[in-house]
Amino acid sequence: MTPTPIEFAGAEGNRLVADLWDGHGQPVLFLHGGGQTRRAWDATARRVAESGMRAIAVDLRGHGESEWVPSGNYSFADYGADAVALVRQTKERFHATPAAVGASLGGLSMLIAETRHGPLLDSLVLVDITPRMDPEGVAKIQGFMGERMEEGFATLEEAAEAIAGYLPNRKRPRSLDGLRKNLRLGSDGRYRWHWDPAFMTSERNINLHARETMEEVIEGLPELHLPVLLVRGMQSELVHEEYAREFVETAPSASYVDVGGAGHMVAGDKNDVFSAAVLDFLSDRAAA
Repeated sequence: MTPTPIEFAGAEGNRLVADLWDGHGQPVLFLHGGGQTRRAWDATARRVAESGMRAIAVDLRGHGESEWVPSGNYSFADYGADAVALVRQTKERFHATPAAVGASLGGLSMLIAETRHGPLLDSLVLVDITPRMDPEGVAKIQGFMGERMEEGFATLEEAAEAIAGYLPNRKRPRSLDGLRKNLRLGSDGRYRWHWDPAFMTSERNINLHARETMEEVIEGLPELHLPVLLVRGMQSELVHEEYAREFVETAPSASYVDVGGAGHMVAGDKNDVFSAAVLDFLSDRAAA
């Protein structure tokens, strides 16, 4: 099965590029984490489509092939507004209420959309993210993203070395083709991450009002009756076990599973285990 490129319009009319893995059933939106692209979902989206669902993996604003917004609006609120637009257009296009799978930034975008404008979704899978996060973990992730943001890399091998230093426990791939999809080659011959630097540097960057937005989401969790599955990496530097327990105790229809041997990048660290957990949850929802 190969995906078909499709497009959506974000909250500012910004172009959002997606891959449709068409199993002709219920639509399932896949939203990646900050600094990633839709290609992070390839293996899981294929399995979801082969099970009979319609997997739609989206490049978030400023990431991958989606538009770098001239406004520089990259706050959590802006990503939440795009999530609302995505859900509504998906429902209109495929005549069904979608489910969603969101990692980190993508998951928070959907939580913001649901707590501010819901009910929108049929169900939601959160991939190693809750509105309460470890500040040191956030700083570590953003530090890695920003370290070579402007300078870039002379070669793909140099970029691979940087990733290996950041994720020392992950097995290095034999091929660099997957990494190539997450980098853009500049006119100066250097490789840079496939996202807009304004994501971290603009006046309305991802950190603007972040704490206030997360507190607002936490306040809304008791009214979040949407079925939610939190898939946490047991070695997560971002979501401690007490945060996961707090989340499922506060959101009425939430549950969580731990994935051993995985950190924050659960889908990449243990994709088979992750994909099985997602499929079980979505299949149970479809049969309900």
